Amino acid sequence: MLELNELEQLTAFADLGTLSKTADALHISQPTLTRTMQHIEETFGVPLFIRGKNRITLNETGQKAVAYARQLLADARNAIEQVRSYDRKLHTIAVESCAPAPLWTLLPRLTEKYPEQTISSKLVPIPDIIQNVKNGACQMGILPFFTEDATLDCTPFLRESLSICVTKDHALSGHSLVTFEMLNGFNFLLRSEIGFWNEMCRQKMPASRFLVQQDDYEFRELIRNSTLPCFTTNLATDFFDVLEDREIIPVDDAEADVMYHVIRLKGRITI
Repeated sequence: MLELNELEQLTAFADLGTLSKTADALHISQPTLTRTMQHIEETFGVPLFIRGKNRITLNETGQKAVAYARQLLADARNAIEQVRSYDRKLHTIAVESCAPAPLWTLLPRLTEKYPEQTISSKLVPIPDIIQNVKNGACQMGILPFFTEDATLDCTPFLRESLSICVTKDHALSGHSLVTFEMLNGFNFLLRSEIGFWNEMCRQKMPASRFLVQQDDYEFRELIRNSTLPCFTTNLATDFFDVLEDREIIPVDDAEADVMYHVIRLKGRITI
């Protein structure tokens, strides 16, 4: 039987063209490489090379052998990665969330409760979260509502309430509450990677424009040095220092007050 390292030597020879270049590239001796080529040919039981004075080249059958060798090597690499991936999955709790804030509380809790497991997380569209929990692609999902499903446990977890932050000379300054209808038409600073809040604000404020910032430092500097309003929530506690000179006004719409629910397959992982 052929070994994978022999197939690697064959494909390297096909790429480099000479035994000497191949031996140098693989850091083996040329006699060792020559013996490998002979063993490969003997194993196939048919001629694979055209032999000339001080040189061999692949014949047509040899080229076919190289093609199969490349496929076998690719299959071997894929098998290794799939096994490693499966093992990681056995030791990983994957969490998919509709927004970042509930992860700030949930992930430390899971790390403490399951210290032997790796905890991973990412933001995912809401329909995908439900599907991925049900098909096992992730072990836990976070939704901004309760979902009725016989296969899932759905547990209330955390409430998040949206507010706006305005400078004291802004047109909305002095209001005790605002609505999306009142906000529609005003331009806002908006942080990227905020999950479903992004789409919800755009839907509720179609006449507004949003200056989206990916970098946290740049976002904070814009808040400090511009008059554009921005959003915050009761869970963004590490953000309050940037808002010292602004008024925080709650948004008085049902969509702005969210109870997050954690979903997982019935009888599986607990929180």
